[in-house]
Amino acid sequence: MKEFTIRENEAGQRLDKYLRKLLPDAPGSFIYKNLRKKNIVLNKKKATGAEQLTIDDIVTCYLSDETFDSFARSAQETIADLKKIPVQPDFSVIFEDENILVMNKPAGMLSQKAKETDISANEHLIAYLLESGEITQEQLLTFRPAVCNRLDRNTSGILLAGKTLRGLQQLSAELKSRNLQKYYRCLVKGDLAKRQLLKGYLLKDESRNQVSVFANQAENRKYIETEYIPVEQFGEYTLLEVHLITGRSHQIRAHLASLGHPVIGDPKYGNSRDNQIFKNQVGVNRQLLHAYRVRFSDGREFCAQLPQDFESAIMWLRSRNDAGKTKSVNRMKPFSASKQRKKESF
Repeated sequence: MKEFTIRENEAGQRLDKYLRKLLPDAPGSFIYKNLRKKNIVLNKKKATGAEQLTIDDIVTCYLSDETFDSFARSAQETIADLKKIPVQPDFSVIFEDENILVMNKPAGMLSQKAKETDISANEHLIAYLLESGEITQEQLLTFRPAVCNRLDRNTSGILLAGKTLRGLQQLSAELKSRNLQKYYRCLVKGDLAKRQLLKGYLLKDESRNQVSVFANQAENRKYIETEYIPVEQFGEYTLLEVHLITGRSHQIRAHLASLGHPVIGDPKYGNSRDNQIFKNQVGVNRQLLHAYRVRFSDGREFCAQLPQDFESAIMWLRSRNDAGKTKSVNRMKPFSASKQRKKESF
């Protein structure tokens, strides 16, 4: 016999949905049969599976340990694998409270799994919460903290994650309503001096995982808006801060490249000559695009420190140019990337 008390992360869902998470290898017929036979009960009473769970409800499974474990095996094995994942030194937490976590993803790390064997930011997040004791293996059977936004594998910077159901719901609402403002830093080809608002239409080729940008609307093309502000000029290169107004796949990289200002290091939309220069000079081997800061609808802002390869590229450009050629065109308020912890509601 096993007994489970419903907490905030499980409340609000149907009992049968909860049981499918608890026993992911059990067929639906097994779950409903045992509900009918009262081998699985809710608050000591017979249940149908359609009941909405509330906090402090008690789910009791009158099943042998062998039977329970056989139907929970895949979930238990997954959790055991997660527990083996060491918290990476480059898993950098910028801010967390009870419900959300803001991290600085390094380039090369997936935001979410592409295939079953991948270890993504999601897995590192759970490993971090297990190590800190903020979630238990038992709780992971029925609820998984998760990353809410995505960055390309070789784009670094801010990822937002929900530690609790409330956190996931609130972040999802912010992202869906576009109240959350996202700003990126990128190094591009070209001498750009003025703030620009770019508009266009994006078409994705799924077979090549590549997009094209057009001036006019047509079938399957999606509207995009991208705003950039020059931060520092280096003659033929410019450091930009980009406001991602619409969030489409590869939007920043493709939109800037379509205007002749590709992101340095970008193997898909970039300029091979410039990419080779930066690879030879400072070892850049990925696009210098970084999710730099976010502003929530309540006014809070968080900033992610630039990674070393990006900083090295900027320092090389500054050293290469004399004071007359290198100029700051937009003095922005600096943001602290130091880790902040607040135990308060999102």
